[in-house]
Amino acid sequence: MDIKTASALSRLRLVSAPEAVSFLLLLVCSVLKRTTDFNAVPVMGAIHGLLFVLYVLFWLDAWNRTKWDLKTAALYFVLSVLPFGGFYAERKLKREAESAVIASRARKEGVVGA
Repeated sequence: MDIKTASALSRLRLVSAPEAVSFLLLLVCSVLKRTTDFNAVPVMGAIHGLLFVLYVLFWLDAWNRTKWDLKTAALYFVLSVLPFGGFYAERKLKREAESAVIASRARKEGVVGA
């Protein structure tokens, strides 16, 4: 993988955790809306919607650059709609991005087998 691929993975990773947090907060706000007079759903819904759209755009870019198979691409998409999936995706993407950077540097330096 080249450095642009690693950047695409990093962008997806950086938005996955905030997207997961916003999803959990939206769930909490939904419960509070129905049990109290507190209604933050419109605000949290907008924030979560923006983060989800960013996640999907970055996911498409990463899929295009990494040439993931359909199973891997579907896994990362499904993780975005599960309440704690974004945290798992963030850890997995961090490892994948670090591996991509290491491989890119090794190729740049001419290390055999990279």
